[in-house]
Amino acid sequence: MILNSANLRTLNTAFSAAYQGAFDGAPRQFERVATTVQSTTKQNEYGWLGSFPKMREWIGDRVVHGLSTHDYAIRNKRWELTIGVDKDDIEDDNVGIYTPMFQGMGRDTATFADELIWPLLANGWNTLCYDGQNFFDTDHPVGGVGGAPVTSVSNSGGGSGAAWFLLDVSRPLKPLIFQNRRAFEFRRMDAPTDEVVFDRNEYRYGVDGRCNVGFGFWQMAYGSKQTLDATNYEAARVAMGSLKSDSGKPLALTPRLLVVPPSLEGAGKEILESERNAAGATNKWRNTAELLMVPWLA
Repeated sequence: MILNSANLRTLNTAFSAAYQGAFDGAPRQFERVATTVQSTTKQNEYGWLGSFPKMREWIGDRVVHGLSTHDYAIRNKRWELTIGVDKDDIEDDNVGIYTPMFQGMGRDTATFADELIWPLLANGWNTLCYDGQNFFDTDHPVGGVGGAPVTSVSNSGGGSGAAWFLLDVSRPLKPLIFQNRRAFEFRRMDAPTDEVVFDRNEYRYGVDGRCNVGFGFWQMAYGSKQTLDATNYEAARVAMGSLKSDSGKPLALTPRLLVVPPSLEGAGKEILESERNAAGATNKWRNTAELLMVPWLA
C-alpha cells in the first residue's frame, strides 16, 4: 500500500468500522442496575442521596427536602486503550491481522462500564456509600424526620458463600451510578509528522474517555452470601419490602431483579422458574423476579 493521506484515511475508516461494529454488537448488562448520569466537571456531588422524601399532607408550612449533610462524591477518572500498527505491515498490505484487534477494542470499550459496575456491586460489603456505611451493611441509620426514631436497618444477608443480589431497578435512580464525563472516542496518530511515526515506525489508534461509578440508594439493593434458596430469598424480599423512609413511611420497594454469578444460575432458576419446589408443592416464588446471570461476577 502506498502511504499517502488518501490511503491512510481509507485504512482509518476500515479500522474504525471494525471497532464500531463490535462496539454496537457487544452485550451490555450494567444498564440493568445502573443509572447513567452525565457529568460536566471533575466530580459530581451526591449529597442529595441522603433524602428519600415521601408525599405528606400539607399542614402549615411546606417541608422542604433539600440536600443533606452527607458528603458523597464520584470523581471522574481517565481511561484509554491503544493499538500500535507497524508501518511496514501497512506498506506490505498486511493489515488484515489487525482487524480482530480493533474488533476486540470495540467490544472492550462497549463493556467497560460492566467492568466497573459489577466489581463495585460485589465489593459492596467493604465500600462506603452516601451514609458513611458500607453499601451492604447491617446498621444503616434510618429515621430522624418528623419525630420518627432513628433505627439501624440492614440490607445484608451475611454469610460467606458466593454473593447474590436482589434489586429494585424500577425507579429513575437505580442502585448504582455510571457517571459519564466524556464518552470514549476513536482517535488516530498517522500523520508523517507525528513523533511516534517518525521515531518508532508505528501508527497508533486508540480510544479514551472519562467516567467512573458509584452507589445510589442502598435501600434498593439487598446483598447476601448465604445459600441461595427459597428461605433466604424470602428473607431478602421481606427485608426490602419492610424498608421505610426517614419519616417512617413505607418505601414500597419492588425487588424484581435477582442478580447471580454463573455458579448460582441453577439455584436462581430453581427459585424463580420451577413450577414446584423440592418438596413437590407449588413454588410460590415462581416469576416473582427476573433472573440475571452476570459473568462479570464469576
